[in-house]
Amino acid sequence: MGTRRPSTYPGHLPPLIDARVSFGYRAPMTAASALARAFVDNHVRPNLASWDAAATYPREVVAASGLTGLFVAPDKGGLGLSYGEAVDVFEELGRGDGSLAFSMSMHNAVAAAVNGAATGVLLERWGGALASGQALGCFSITEPQSGTDATALRTRATERDGSWTITGRKAWVSLGGVADVYAVVAKTSDEPGHSDVAMFIVEGADPGVTFSAPYRKAASDFLPITDMELTEANAFLLVPPGSGMSAALAAIDVARFDIAAISVGLLAEALDVATRYACQRVTFGKPIIEHQGLAWMLADVATDVEAGRHLTRAAAEAIGMPEGRVAIAHAKRFAPDAAVRGTAACSEVLGAYGWLHDHPIARMAAVATMLTVVDGTAEVQRIVIARDLQRRASK
Repeated sequence: MGTRRPSTYPGHLPPLIDARVSFGYRAPMTAASALARAFVDNHVRPNLASWDAAATYPREVVAASGLTGLFVAPDKGGLGLSYGEAVDVFEELGRGDGSLAFSMSMHNAVAAAVNGAATGVLLERWGGALASGQALGCFSITEPQSGTDATALRTRATERDGSWTITGRKAWVSLGGVADVYAVVAKTSDEPGHSDVAMFIVEGADPGVTFSAPYRKAASDFLPITDMELTEANAFLLVPPGSGMSAALAAIDVARFDIAAISVGLLAEALDVATRYACQRVTFGKPIIEHQGLAWMLADVATDVEAGRHLTRAAAEAIGMPEGRVAIAHAKRFAPDAAVRGTAACSEVLGAYGWLHDHPIARMAAVATMLTVVDGTAEVQRIVIARDLQRRASK
């Protein structure tokens, strides 16, 4: 490797791999995606290392981002984006940091749910606050024993005199102890199955809510992920029994599309870093990008960026349609896996620098692995896709 160090992390430079100038796709930057890019350039890149060092979630920065009500109607304080319009936003956020983008995806899911389904006191108390970012939200369905099997819930909600309380334990709670409100999915009877599942809003400050210490992770110490213990915690009914599981799965579908877009952004950023380095690093009298082996590695990553981007756009346009779940599964299956492969390739291009904390590729590789798991593993997406193949063959 010699003594030459890689170029400075190119956050201040226009991206080489731009979401709006892509094969088969060319469009102007929207106001929302411009806002996301400015947020990443001005706040995320300059401060990410300090957030991690302090292990503190930047809630004030997120609140001021203007990106906390993406799917909330403008008359309720949001941006009112379509899913197609949100693709570029999440790709831009993914370029800044996949973990922060993931937390903002979860928050936006809760903000949309409360502003879309809540009424009365719940809407008045939390609707505007979530849309503006003054309050943060988290979506919580996973439990220690259930994991991917979302139907194996044990958390139980009980109604007494028109009021609800919840008892149980949730796992992998993003923003645990930091979020103000939690959308909690729970059973309402002892009957097997999920026909009795409902969705509730629980306030983090309720005395019946406690959190474990944050999990230790390979990256993103600023993002607290915890267990959440609910002991007769007061709850607002958001989606009634019988409709809770379908509402939860619909929210997960949107989250999976978000994760696919975030993964594409992360991979595009890794490719930018590796390409700029490969054009500057000289060995044997020429830039290393002119060595065929490395050039082909970068070319393969570029193809994965393009493929992931098109799958994600197709998924966004199909949300809510009969083919939507399968389109989302294709995007969620492909994009995070491509990010894992691609960040490994980009790390190899940087040589030993690829695993130093001074440069971003090592962090991207760790976060890419996280994105393969959250909101449904690649294996779950393969099951969805395979069942669709079987359905087609049986016609």
